[in-house]
Amino acid sequence: MQEVTLKNATVFTGNTILSGAFVRVSNGLIQEISTGELAGSETIDLQEKWLIPGFVDLQVYGGSDVFLNEAPTTETVSHIYQTHLKNGTTSVLPTLYSTSLDVILNAIEAVGNLRQTNPNGVLGLHVEGPYINPEKRGVHSLQYVRQPGEAELDMLFEKGRDTIRMLTIAPEIFHSQQLVQLVSQAQTTSILLSLGHSNATYREAMAAYANGITLATHLYNAMRPFESREPGVVGAVFDHPAVRASIVADGFHCDWATIRIAKRLLGERLFLISDAIFANPPQPTYAFDDFTLYYENGRYTNHEGKLAGSSITLLNAVQNCIRHVGLEAAEVFRMASTIPAEIIGLGNSLGKIQPGFAANLVVLDNDLAVSQVLTNGQFYQTASS
Repeated sequence: MQEVTLKNATVFTGNTILSGAFVRVSNGLIQEISTGELAGSETIDLQEKWLIPGFVDLQVYGGSDVFLNEAPTTETVSHIYQTHLKNGTTSVLPTLYSTSLDVILNAIEAVGNLRQTNPNGVLGLHVEGPYINPEKRGVHSLQYVRQPGEAELDMLFEKGRDTIRMLTIAPEIFHSQQLVQLVSQAQTTSILLSLGHSNATYREAMAAYANGITLATHLYNAMRPFESREPGVVGAVFDHPAVRASIVADGFHCDWATIRIAKRLLGERLFLISDAIFANPPQPTYAFDDFTLYYENGRYTNHEGKLAGSSITLLNAVQNCIRHVGLEAAEVFRMASTIPAEIIGLGNSLGKIQPGFAANLVVLDNDLAVSQVLTNGQFYQTASS
C-alpha cells in the first residue's frame, strides 16, 4: 500500500496541536509523528494546513441522491459513505428513521455487507425508532412508531447483533420488565442505547440513564425541554455526570447560543452529528412513502413545517461551531472525530493521529475547506480532483 510522509502540517492529534509536524503513513496506518523531519518514499508539503483525524458521523440518513429508508441496499450504503467522504467524513453510521421491521432487516444486511470490505468506513447501523414516543416523533410516521413486541425485539437483536451499533428509543413507552430486557440484550450485543424522541420526565430520564442507557440523540430536539418545574430530558442530560449527547449544528435545530451553553455544561460529553437526510448537494422537494420533504433556505421541513433532518455534512457542522458558536478549533475537531470514535468503541483505532491508528485523515485549508482526504492511507480526493 502507498507510503507517504505529510510534512509541514498543523496536526491535531486528537489531544494536542503540533505545528510544522511530519506524519508518515503506510499500510493503511499512521506509522510516525514528529516535529522533526521524517523520510518517506513520497513527501507532500501541506504548507501549514490543518491535518486532522477524519470525521466520524454517528447519525446520517442519506447521501446526495438517496437515503437508507428509501432503498436499504448495499448500493445506498456505499452512496451515503461516498457522499460524505468527499467532505472529510471518513466513517459513518448509516441511520434509519422509524420504519417497518422488514426495512430494518434489509438495512442490517446491506450495512453488514459493506462493513466486511470497509470496516473503518462503514461502522454499523443506527436505528432511530420506531420505538419512540408518538408525541415527540417529529417527522417520523405514526404508521411505524410503535411499542415493540417481544418477538420483534428478539428478532432485531438476533439479526442485528453484529451490525446495529446504536438504537435510539424513548424508554417511557416500554413497560419496566421489557426495558430491563432491552438493556440486557443491548449490553450483551454491544449495541448502544440512546434516549431520543422522548417525552420522558426528568425522573424517568434519570432512571433510564441509571439503568444502562448512555446517550442522548440530537440534544434539545424531539425531547421534553428544560423547564423550571420539570427539567425534562434536557435537564437530565445536563444534570447527569456521564451521559453523552449528540447535537446538530446547522443553525436550524438549535440556536448557536444553545450549543455554546451545552458545550460549557457537558464538555467532552457533547459530540456532533450531521443528521443529514440529503447533502452535497441537498435535494429539492422530495416524496417517499408518506414522507414529503421541502427544501428552502438551507433546511428541510415536512408538510407541517417540522424540521426533517438536515442538509449538512459534519464539515459544515465543524465550520459552524468554529465560526458561529465560537468554539476553539481543537475542541470542535474532537467533537467531530475523537469523541464519536470513542463512543462507538473505536477509540483505540479511529479519531486520533497516533501510531497504529487507521490513516483516515483530512487536510483543511485556512478557510476550513477540504483540500485532501485519506482513507485507510489512500488519497480519496484532492482540491484539484
